[in-house]
Amino acid sequence: MQESARLEEESSVAIDIRALDTFPKLLMHHARARGARPAIREKHLGIWQTWSWQRLAEEVRALACGLAAQGLKRGDHIALVGDNRPRLYAAMCAAQCLGAIPVPLYQDAVAAEMAFPIQNAQITHAIVEDQEQVDKLLEILPQCPTLRHIYYDDPRGMRHYTQAPVASYEGLLGAKVDTDFLETEIAKGRGEDSAAMLFTSGTTAAAKGVVLTHHALIDRARVAAEMEKLGDEDVVLAYLPPAWIGQYIFSYAQPFVTGYCICCPESAETVMNDMREVGPTYYFAPPRVLEALLTQVSIRMEDAAAAKRWVYRRFMAVADRVGGALLDARPVSATDRFLYFVGNLLVYGPLRNALGMSRVRVAYTAGEAIGPDLFKFYRSLGINLKQLYGSTETAVFVCIQPDGQVKPDTVGPAVPGVELRFTPERELLIRSPGLFKEYYKNPQATMEAKDAEGWYHTGDAGYFDPEGHVKIIDRVKDVGKLADGTLFAPKYLENKLKFFPYIREAVAFGHGRDKVCAFINFDIDAVANWAEKRNMPYAGYTDLASRDEVYDLVRECIERVNADLAQDPELANSQIHRFLILHKELDADDGELTRTRKVRRRHIAERYAPLVSALYDGSTTVHVEAQVKYEDGRSGTFSSDLKIRDAKTFAPAAAKKAA
Repeated sequence: MQESARLEEESSVAIDIRALDTFPKLLMHHARARGARPAIREKHLGIWQTWSWQRLAEEVRALACGLAAQGLKRGDHIALVGDNRPRLYAAMCAAQCLGAIPVPLYQDAVAAEMAFPIQNAQITHAIVEDQEQVDKLLEILPQCPTLRHIYYDDPRGMRHYTQAPVASYEGLLGAKVDTDFLETEIAKGRGEDSAAMLFTSGTTAAAKGVVLTHHALIDRARVAAEMEKLGDEDVVLAYLPPAWIGQYIFSYAQPFVTGYCICCPESAETVMNDMREVGPTYYFAPPRVLEALLTQVSIRMEDAAAAKRWVYRRFMAVADRVGGALLDARPVSATDRFLYFVGNLLVYGPLRNALGMSRVRVAYTAGEAIGPDLFKFYRSLGINLKQLYGSTETAVFVCIQPDGQVKPDTVGPAVPGVELRFTPERELLIRSPGLFKEYYKNPQATMEAKDAEGWYHTGDAGYFDPEGHVKIIDRVKDVGKLADGTLFAPKYLENKLKFFPYIREAVAFGHGRDKVCAFINFDIDAVANWAEKRNMPYAGYTDLASRDEVYDLVRECIERVNADLAQDPELANSQIHRFLILHKELDADDGELTRTRKVRRRHIAERYAPLVSALYDGSTTVHVEAQVKYEDGRSGTFSSDLKIRDAKTFAPAAAKKAA
């Protein structure tokens, strides 16, 4: 009888929650249904502080009434700038309670980058984390006449700020809570209302404000949660920028749908330690994060004793051979099962623990293409890492790899409710309940991206494999051909290079040319460690970038990639012939990367056009003069001669022997 009553109660809750079509309604539901359970944890001064669903709801009510008293109303836009913090998420929901639209901005963006979204969205109010963000907004205030209120959370350094727009977050909480008014405003909300505006990364064009509705976000969050059986017992680490759609989905939309707890690390520097402490069960990381973790592992193993290195290499070979098969429950011999069991005790288990992934049940990677070798490495450790495909315009979830159907070179089939097709030019088109409402104040771009039949044109090139899984090759604009007609997919080549711990970033060139050449950024931590072990003195990145020894190290990595490419009949002619090591690391502040660390390929090609020309005209050196921006906002000029080196290429027939 008790079991029957429990099931009946759970069923009624499920029916009830499906009828809730906005985030404020979901929050109030969780406050009633699981008020004492943790909603958000934040590490502050080394101690984890817990916000229950009830406390979060109370904060949202008070903040919403405070914002209403300050003139925020339905249809207004409010900027949110800061790291992952409970009050930032409370501000998102408080704005939505009033029918206002939160606009999260990247906290590491310079002031000038914030001006456009604030102007474009005609933002009236802003809630920011600390003095740094206040200073940025005050710097651009003359360019943003609509911005009338700036509220800060952290009071450190703010004592002598007397500017009219600046006030404290605490002051907002002092307003009288009008329960009747707030309940009326929440009830007015509908699923088709705008829930958030998130700006695109601007990889190939100017950033656009993507307007997403409550229905789009909630529907896609629920579908994915049901696929992975997520519930209120799950735990997620919120460590990526809140302005990025991936973090927005995993630390806001899905927690409100499922009731799980998110954990906010103390700082970017403590993420790994904090992750080990909370032990997330559900994890998301773009490839660049997984690459950085692998680099740390490689550095530690290089410093380990000879016996430990031998054990690591011996059992990682076993994991590479059978780890993925065991994770997918495919047949594996008894001998390999035993070896993997021993390896799990000695290597894989301790490594998962060091990475903070001991409890991870489901892990996703997305945001850009991941190298097959990198993907297989994590799965071989027993981490259920899967690829998903989506974008800001699709509320993330378009394709997900189901358990048991995980492949390193696909992103899985379409999730329920999504329709896919490819144009004759191989561009992927999507029709989904999660599609964006519009690009804000940009009807022309909206019409170009979403046609009259409701198909969203992604700009990504790919095709279906025989099992119906989607394969993404690259951006349509980036996929090209060499002069001899060979397929040129730069992102694929770059990902293969970035699997090596010594290479942090690569930019490949080759469309319309007779061969492929590349710019290389090495990983300063990995190469510095390598140099120190060889007693090689150096003064910094630029010094190492000029060393012949470092060029030889990078050349070895490129030649190993070339040997691998030679075994692929379609890409054998895409081997990298020449390369140079850039004098500086690619930087978002210099416009070379997006805030999500994606390469702005065309900008780099234009900015460093003389370097690209030198790669193809047979030069062995090239002079470079470049403007650089420092963290304090100052600019300077850098001048240097860069070396250009050749890399060995392999004939397809000789590939196996050469490798």
